[in-house]
Amino acid sequence: MLYALLSPAKKLDFGLAPAFAQSTTPALLDDAALMAARAKKLTRPALRRIMDISPALADLNFERFQNFVLANTGGTKPAIYAFIGDVYQGFDAKTLDEDDIAFAQEHVAIISGLYGLLRPLDAIQPYRLEMGSRVATARGKDLYAFWRAGLTAHVNTVTAKLRHPTIVNLASQEYWAALDARVLRAPVVHAVFKEIRGGKASVVSLFAKKARGLMARYIVQHRLTKPGELMAFDTAGYRFDPEASGEKLLVFSRKTE
Repeated sequence: MLYALLSPAKKLDFGLAPAFAQSTTPALLDDAALMAARAKKLTRPALRRIMDISPALADLNFERFQNFVLANTGGTKPAIYAFIGDVYQGFDAKTLDEDDIAFAQEHVAIISGLYGLLRPLDAIQPYRLEMGSRVATARGKDLYAFWRAGLTAHVNTVTAKLRHPTIVNLASQEYWAALDARVLRAPVVHAVFKEIRGGKASVVSLFAKKARGLMARYIVQHRLTKPGELMAFDTAGYRFDPEASGEKLLVFSRKTE
């Protein structure tokens, strides 16, 4: 079975989710509570410096953390509908039906700097805390030190429940680095998306982000269970490139000239 991992998004929408989308509880709430408590201690200047954001965004996220209550049930939304950045424009959850989302709940997850790991229907509050942020805790100097061991163990626990699991890495390097790949028990395949211009293929961040969401959606809609089935991905003009690919690396490219 495939288990796709995504990055979260900075852009959020906390309007209404579909009526059938009943929220679930994130699995790593104890650690999330510790991280939220640490984040509440960050000043506006610290948030601005740590995440390289504007004063207005620092003010917004300072207020978010000050008002953050882990037991909050009124100001939350399922993660797959709350995130609306490039990846989630590709995934386009609002156009998937209840059966699709149910499949995604078991086969797609989102790595998070605040929550650790989120299933699509896990309830989140508005936040911004990038995994690359250098927020020191008792576990170390940054979020990687805080999350890596527990997050990796949790992914191992989840994938152990799947039949013949394979992790599909659709996360950015910033978020994938939160896992200790050396101790992941399930095999991993990495998907890379390239644009061909002037005869040269390269990764363009904006397009690659959306493509990761498109592939996660493809896995869900086609109920894919084996890594070999990913090679048929052909959404938005992408095609599998066997010459550039390997056993653990699947490269997809398209002409954009």
